[in-house]
Amino acid sequence: MKQYDSILCGLAAKKEPVPGVFDFWLECPQLAALAQPGQFAQIRLPGHSLRRPISICGIDREQGRLRFVFQVRGQGTAELAAFREGDEIEVLAPLGHGFPIDKTKKTLLLGGGIGAPPLLGAAAELGGNATAVLGFRNRDAVILEEDFKAAGAKVLIATDDGSYGFHGLVTELAQKEDFDVIFACGPAPMLRAAKALAQERGAAGYLSLEQRMACGVGACLGCAVALVDESGREYYGHVCKDGPVLAMERIAEGAL
Repeated sequence: MKQYDSILCGLAAKKEPVPGVFDFWLECPQLAALAQPGQFAQIRLPGHSLRRPISICGIDREQGRLRFVFQVRGQGTAELAAFREGDEIEVLAPLGHGFPIDKTKKTLLLGGGIGAPPLLGAAAELGGNATAVLGFRNRDAVILEEDFKAAGAKVLIATDDGSYGFHGLVTELAQKEDFDVIFACGPAPMLRAAKALAQERGAAGYLSLEQRMACGVGACLGCAVALVDESGREYYGHVCKDGPVLAMERIAEGAL
């Protein structure tokens, strides 16, 4: 099998934990055996020429399943949400580069909204060495809190309106935490703040970028992003192929 492959996967379980957010478990032993936290899949929808990129939320290698938690944001994700348990879904995965897991290091996981799901797989591998600081609009939008706790992570929640947990930004809430490395996934302002926090502490930082994608394998220019190579030269890479997880120093200034 190649690094990635396209196969039909059965929808084994489906939930809607909060309105508009769906939680799928897909039966795909071949893909689950290859997947790493932070990678993603391209999912084909009937009648559409372009696949939809969805981050991998969980990996169950024993049962041969991959978990996807996504928010309905348009026609494509609405059609994906309409699938029922037992349906088959065509999946191209695993794609891109994931988070570099080091179980000996204290890792701060910073997630904003639907940026939380890609971090859950990292928490599952890090266990007690993970602190997850997750931010949401309000109490009703909070997802996966119990899942991160079940993985062994310390969990802190921030909300924009103060209706649950800390009233403010995840980076503000994380200021008192001890860590060696940061993994972050969420909106660009949060990623910029995560990078600044890592630099302030002298910690390593890895950011998961989000871009519109077409092919998902680096064949088109749909997800071009300005990067920096080892010599300091700026060039354009691809979020799908070079990322979505990138060391923060590889992301050019202004790209976030």
